[in-house]
Amino acid sequence: MKIERMNKGDWGKILAFFDLITEDGFTIKGFKLVEGNNGRFVGFPSQKNKDDEYHDTVWADKDVKDKVTELAKREYESSTEQEQELPIMNNEDVPF
Repeated sequence: MKIERMNKGDWGKILAFFDLITEDGFTIKGFKLVEGNNGRFVGFPSQKNKDDEYHDTVWADKDVKDKVTELAKREYESSTEQEQELPIMNNEDVPF
């Protein structure tokens, strides 16, 4: 499995949205990395029903959920570190 894209932002407890590509080549869209009371976890894709409650549209066993959560945490942290390492440029640094 690998993360195809990760959109980070400030949506309350939601840290990022991402898509996942399986080993078989399926792309599953709509995962969320959430900052919970007991640490970060992945919310699986879901839809709102007529009663305004959300229900997961993708299910997985605990081992797969744990693997996806660890993968998402690593991707989020590594992309955050890369952003912090980028040099800040001002107008004098632009070569044109």
